Amino acid sequence: MASHNELGKIGEQLAVDHLIKKGYEILETNYRFGKAEVDIIAKLNDTLAVIEVKTRSSLDFGNPEDFVKPKQIQRLVKAVDDYIEVNDLDLEVRFDIIAIVKTGNKFVIEHLENAFYHF
Repeated sequence: MASHNELGKIGEQLAVDHLIKKGYEILETNYRFGKAEVDIIAKLNDTLAVIEVKTRSSLDFGNPEDFVKPKQIQRLVKAVDDYIEVNDLDLEVRFDIIAIVKTGNKFVIEHLENAFYHF
């Protein structure tokens, strides 16, 4: 497996651990719908948090959150609409990004709530 794929898997696990520590219930990881993959779907109180995880080994090319593009957001929205319908949920929905940067042997985690909006 390519090292960037391994880094991505590590980042997703760190994000899950981070969310659990903050009291989130993890409902799904790597939820697929069509061409979309939602990294994490979690619940906190009456909110469904849809979380895109971006992990980078440096900031040389920009912040991790800068790599979530409009087309990807559209796919995520469609996937989450399907998830809500299939699971008959009535919750507020929030789209978050967890940006993780590896520096040396440490990982810096930033949780950006309401990072983008349903449109």
